[in-house]
Amino acid sequence: MVEVVSPAARRSPFEGHAPTARPNAAGDVGVRLHAAVLHSVTQASTWISGVSELERALASALGQPVPARTGQIQQSDHGLLVRTGPEEFLLIAEQALDNTALLRRHVTAQVGAVTDLSHARCRIRIAGDRCRDTLSKLFPLDLRDAAFPLAQIRLTGHHHVPALMHRMGRDQFDLYVLTTYARDQLHALVDAALEYGVVVES
Repeated sequence: MVEVVSPAARRSPFEGHAPTARPNAAGDVGVRLHAAVLHSVTQASTWISGVSELERALASALGQPVPARTGQIQQSDHGLLVRTGPEEFLLIAEQALDNTALLRRHVTAQVGAVTDLSHARCRIRIAGDRCRDTLSKLFPLDLRDAAFPLAQIRLTGHHHVPALMHRMGRDQFDLYVLTTYARDQLHALVDAALEYGVVVES
């Protein structure tokens, strides 16, 4: 795998948002937040008649089967592959990999479209024993274990701003948000968590 420099790595919408610790009145901290840019986010999509071909092309590019249903994920050497819809996938990598070029070698124009979204997505990680209470204030989702199992994703949003929520653990979630609104999304989460005590980590 060849590493490349991504423009998303040069400037973060969270710049100037200083780390903060605000325990509640009892001195507790029930929520921890960490916000970061994403160095490689690639979307692959097609039309309804092209789903099978897209699945085969992605499997060939990544060397393994792709998630079969919306909400499922698959880890690969090139990052986390998320099925965000019946005809759409996101490939999210921690490193600045040129996944867009990789997928375009397999997903031709006759199969679908591949779009680099590295500049357009950020991640906010939320954890702690009160993180689900905090999220419930903002997102219209059932966060119980049976309704939202571990290692799955849900498309959601609040105040008309979309987000992708990935359940990492019982009390840990990753939120993939639009870069344009990322700073305000972090502010909203901090505000929602104040009654439980909140730390924003650098």
